[in-house]
Amino acid sequence: MKDEKSTARSLQSADTERRNAADVEDGQAGSGAPLIPVLHEAPTARAGTGIRVLKRNMKRNGSRGCVTRKTRLGSRERDWLKGDAQRGCVCLYGASEPQPPASGPQTSSGAQPDLKLVLCSTSTTAEELCAQRDVQGLYLQLHGDFIRRLDPSERPLQMVYDYLTAMGYEDPLRVQQEAANSDLSCMIRFYSEKPVNADQQERTLLKGVFSVRKGKTQLHKWAERQVILCGTSLIVASVKDSLTGKMHILPLVGGKVEEVKRRQHCLMFSSAGPQAQTYYVNFDTLADYQRWHRQASKVVSQTISLVDLSCYSLEEVPEYLFYCQDVTHLNLRHNFMSLDGPGGLVNFSRFAQLRSLNLSHNGLGVFPESLCEIQTLTELYLSCNGLGTVPARLENLQSLQTLCLDGNRLDSLPEELGSLVQLCSLGLSFNNFPHVPSMVERLAALDKLAMAGNRVETLDLSSLLRMTHIKSIDLRLNGLRCVKSETLEPVKHLTQLDLRDNQLTSLDLSAACSLETLQCQRNRLGALTLSGFTLRTLHASHNRLTTVNIYPVPNQLTHMDLSRNLLEYLPDWVCDSRKIEVLDVSRNLLSELPARLLSSLSLRKLLAGNNRLERLADLLDHIPLETLDLQHNKLRELPESFFYKALNLKYLNVSANALETIPPSSQSEESLSTLQELYLTGNNLNENCAALLVGHQNLRVLHMAYNQLQSFPASKLSKLEVLEELNLSGNKLKAIPSTVSSCKRLHTLITHSNHISVFPEVLSLPEIKLVDVSCNEQTEILLPDSLPSTLQELDLTGNSSLMLEHKTLNLFSHISTLKLDQKPAVTAGDAQGTSSLWDHGYAEMCGQRNKLCVSVLAVDRFGDSPEAAYGIFDGDRNEEVSRLLQCTMGDVLAEEIQHSSVDSVYMCNTFLASHRKLGMAGQKLGASALLCYIHHESSEPGRYFSLTVANVGTCQAVLCRDGQPLALSKVFSLEQSAEEMERVKLAKAIITEDNKVSGVTCCSRLLGCSYLFPWVLPKPWVHTEPLCSQDEFLILGNKALFQKVSYQEAVSTVLAVRDPRAAAKKLCTLAQSYGCRDNVGAVVVALHIGEDSCTCEPPLLNTEARGPPLPISVSPGDPATPSSSSGIASEFNSEMSASEVGSEAGSTASDEHPSSGPTARPERRCSLHPTATLCNTGPVTSLGPGAHPALFQRQPSSATFSSNQSDNGLDSDDEAPLEGVISNGSKLEVEVDIHCCAFQLRSGPPESPKDLDGRHDSRASDYPNSKMRRQNSVVVSATNGCLLAVCGREISDLKKSPSTSSLFGKKLSNGSVVALEDSHNIIEVALEAPKKKSGYFAAPAQQDPEDQLIIPPSLEQDVREQLRGQSPVVPGPPAPSTPPSARDPNWDPPQPTVPGLHPTTVLQQDVYDTAL
Repeated sequence: MKDEKSTARSLQSADTERRNAADVEDGQAGSGAPLIPVLHEAPTARAGTGIRVLKRNMKRNGSRGCVTRKTRLGSRERDWLKGDAQRGCVCLYGASEPQPPASGPQTSSGAQPDLKLVLCSTSTTAEELCAQRDVQGLYLQLHGDFIRRLDPSERPLQMVYDYLTAMGYEDPLRVQQEAANSDLSCMIRFYSEKPVNADQQERTLLKGVFSVRKGKTQLHKWAERQVILCGTSLIVASVKDSLTGKMHILPLVGGKVEEVKRRQHCLMFSSAGPQAQTYYVNFDTLADYQRWHRQASKVVSQTISLVDLSCYSLEEVPEYLFYCQDVTHLNLRHNFMSLDGPGGLVNFSRFAQLRSLNLSHNGLGVFPESLCEIQTLTELYLSCNGLGTVPARLENLQSLQTLCLDGNRLDSLPEELGSLVQLCSLGLSFNNFPHVPSMVERLAALDKLAMAGNRVETLDLSSLLRMTHIKSIDLRLNGLRCVKSETLEPVKHLTQLDLRDNQLTSLDLSAACSLETLQCQRNRLGALTLSGFTLRTLHASHNRLTTVNIYPVPNQLTHMDLSRNLLEYLPDWVCDSRKIEVLDVSRNLLSELPARLLSSLSLRKLLAGNNRLERLADLLDHIPLETLDLQHNKLRELPESFFYKALNLKYLNVSANALETIPPSSQSEESLSTLQELYLTGNNLNENCAALLVGHQNLRVLHMAYNQLQSFPASKLSKLEVLEELNLSGNKLKAIPSTVSSCKRLHTLITHSNHISVFPEVLSLPEIKLVDVSCNEQTEILLPDSLPSTLQELDLTGNSSLMLEHKTLNLFSHISTLKLDQKPAVTAGDAQGTSSLWDHGYAEMCGQRNKLCVSVLAVDRFGDSPEAAYGIFDGDRNEEVSRLLQCTMGDVLAEEIQHSSVDSVYMCNTFLASHRKLGMAGQKLGASALLCYIHHESSEPGRYFSLTVANVGTCQAVLCRDGQPLALSKVFSLEQSAEEMERVKLAKAIITEDNKVSGVTCCSRLLGCSYLFPWVLPKPWVHTEPLCSQDEFLILGNKALFQKVSYQEAVSTVLAVRDPRAAAKKLCTLAQSYGCRDNVGAVVVALHIGEDSCTCEPPLLNTEARGPPLPISVSPGDPATPSSSSGIASEFNSEMSASEVGSEAGSTASDEHPSSGPTARPERRCSLHPTATLCNTGPVTSLGPGAHPALFQRQPSSATFSSNQSDNGLDSDDEAPLEGVISNGSKLEVEVDIHCCAFQLRSGPPESPKDLDGRHDSRASDYPNSKMRRQNSVVVSATNGCLLAVCGREISDLKKSPSTSSLFGKKLSNGSVVALEDSHNIIEVALEAPKKKSGYFAAPAQQDPEDQLIIPPSLEQDVREQLRGQSPVVPGPPAPSTPPSARDPNWDPPQPTVPGLHPTTVLQQDVYDTAL
């Protein structure tokens, strides 16, 4: 990784001001004891540095290494920081800090970490900080990984600023604030002493004084000796506690280590060979015995004398390692090895038998010439060390066979290296070579030359004639424009050539007569000419080929990929090839396939999808074809004899054609078909075709979605006994035959978007895992007494008439993912407001993966005005990061839009802040993310709404405008973005042959994966598109969706369906039927924005104060899970709910540092979109006829279940049900949605002018036109006969009490929160799926946003009647004068109390930190 020193900018901003010690504001510890920071002013520090140290008392919160800092800077410190943007705060950690999991197993430590906050400037050097702290040196740790010592001249604060600027922050003030954020310690951290890792020490060196006896006989006595286990040998000193005498060396590789049963804690160490020596070592404790036994067992099990000390942050090797004279392979990759010192590189010549040395990623800067003295070396790896030159002395290594110099800054090699006669492999990739070095011609043994990622623009084949020894050349990613040959002499030695990802327009390699493998994907080739004498493999996809000329006929060719070109026909030589087994010609312009090709006696796999085929020629008998893909063509029929001639066919995909029937499986009743997977989605097949499938008795996967099936023959389905996956979605089925119970191996049944009214009889199948009957006409479900334990997902959404009893819900409680309908519930104002402007639907499918790594954020009403936010997050192979982003990104966006009115600024900062909040989970894991924000656009009165889209990774957004797709996002993939590819190359990343950064990800921008910085960045692409009446809908999808479904097909699909939920389901189903085996997710947002949608006018500034309704607070660490808010499904996930993931990660945006400069956009208001008024913050005893009407508002529910019968009579048949109350048998539940309630504000009737004027305060002057949120509002809970009102800091104390924790709501597994009841009050929980706690990661703990319970207006009178007979209300203090979310806790000075309100103390926001 690039050294931080090289990125430091030379900013000379000396600070000549010194201040005295200042008073520091402070919070309270969890125990109630105040934490008083002490300000230390070092007398030795120079006056120009301005160094101040704040020593913080820390309290561990018990969450896997997380440390909570409950203090903040004083007013003088804040003023000093505000004086200059080049000033800041550096956090220095002590050596007692535990190591993160990246460096070894996480162990709990009782030691309190020593953390000091040092105020300094960007010109302060590490040497000055060390002198002030009286320490030997400072250490830098990036992303919880490796730790290196800082050079004395390096400037820590400037390094942090450079890091944040490289991430994407542009505003210097924001950089200053982010640098002081404690969450940043998960990405960049400074230590005053080098942390010690016990596991690392164990694997590097073990030593101690133990009782030792030599030999197996009893002649030798036990004696106390110094014993050392290092590298490959056991070292025993001849004198106790002394290493100056004779040392006994026992090589252990290939030897034995055994337990001695006659003595306690005793091991026998034996070397290998006929003259093996033996030592007995008796350990004092069991821990020592186990540690030595574990490490010695690894050594003796090796077949070669290998010492692996990679990734240990070593500056030198242990000196004892030089006693291991049998070491042949030494791996020191990812360290910080120095030249000097007892264990430095200058002493490596002491290894007498060393053959392989790996020093990659050590930040050497210069080539260590001392390595040229190790004459025994055969392999030398020096990748990614920033080397600019190679010394000529390297010619001394005459035994060298492999030399790897990838990822450096080399542009030439000394001619002396031509004397390395045994060198056979030379790695020069990702350097700056403009041409192939001339000295390569003299390397007679060289057969493999790797020069990917250089600057070679022209390749002369005649120069290869002089390199008669080279067989393989890698020239990908060079910007190669021309391959020429100035002579007709053939190049006979070259067998493998890699020219991928260049800029070639034509390629003639007919002179390379011995070429076996050619890779030339992703060029601009229009013509390709090759020699076919020895050609075996050809990869030429993603070009513009109209013809391919190969002469003579390539009879050795076995694999050819010509996909994504412009071929209109296949050359004749393709049919003449005798050994071709795999042929990919998909996504071309082919109108027919030659009959000779289909009847080939060697072809086993043919991919010809996305062409223009109208018919398929007849086949010969018994062809070996096993896989045939003909999707997205114009086929109307298949040959009648197709199936009983292609008897070896196992996979057939003819989706998206115009088939009206399929051929029979055989000519007789007895079938020999071996077909296992059949995809028929998107044709015109009817139920008669289903009867023809009975002969395929080996069929495991059957997709017949979106055809014209009205029924499925019951007798035929029963014969498909080995069927495992059945997809019949999008047909006209009214029922699934009961004979489906005969398919005993069935694990997936997908039948959404039909007319099915009776639940399929599949819940008795022993292997059933997934059942999707959404978007049907289900009315009831008849269940067996018990459900199979294998059932993991059940989707019942879109069945408006479905009623579930309480018994049914209890039976479903063990299902990991249960998707049920939300009952749409909106107020009269909302009915004409947001719901008429847009609504959404989404679908997520696991495919053939065991877990779902795609998450969706969908908020139809974002904030207190008609705005919306939608997002999709794809973790690829991990689900943790996508769940975290689902839980946090909405709140982060709500926070950022208060600080800036510039779209590109607040969206970019949203991504960067979300990246930081991932904490430890984001160090090694990452996710693609896309966020869409529909908002007001006041700058153009003619266009009321705008859509701002930001994304990283491969998630994409498409807008349908006037029936045509409009791409709004940018794909950050190395293969699809030349700019990103060049940026990553300039950063000297190693891009592997599968086009992945360091072999990890193909994306150049992600949220998370911070250990790949600076190659992979979190800065997003941001685009704002004004919306108009021609915009019909918006599609969001992950990589897997748009790999299989084009933009145009996606738009056409949604236009044909219209219903957002059904459209999203169809998109995912189509992707799976087209061959997607990965997770797939889609969000469809229907837009109803007309020119007359709104008559808003800009309001007068500072005339209204707004606040959210009274919230019900959720226990810390349980934020609400984002889910749909307009009738789309919610999920009950008992395995790991998204809200539980959020509790691991902490809150979302409560600790952001607001910027007081920019103001929010002015609001436009109309009768459809009234301004939300400030809620009544007085004592709740004022409830009565004159109570404030805004106290009771309604929100959609997260999960509702209805029944016709109720024990309490509130929802009986003879009485009109109360709106907003859902009965579940004997249970009763009020609809509530606390989905993303930290930023979900509700509108209410305006207050009287008198009430409104009394609520104006100083916030209007400090934050004009800003969107305010009140996070310390009164909490209301009706429990056990009293209405409890609590405000402010007392809430957290009450939540911790077991006796009062139930007052603050119970959290459902889908993220919803409802208040608990002990008796028969109005709010009860209908269902709570069991949860499994997960402790995979411990992200930085943050404050949780307070979630809100809004009581519908129609229930106001009923609640009042219940409250009249109950005990008096406990009054609570009024709301705080200043919303913490809108005030900077670290930089702003204290504000005066609000006039007109009761004086209260401004609650300071807690600042948290993570200690790795």
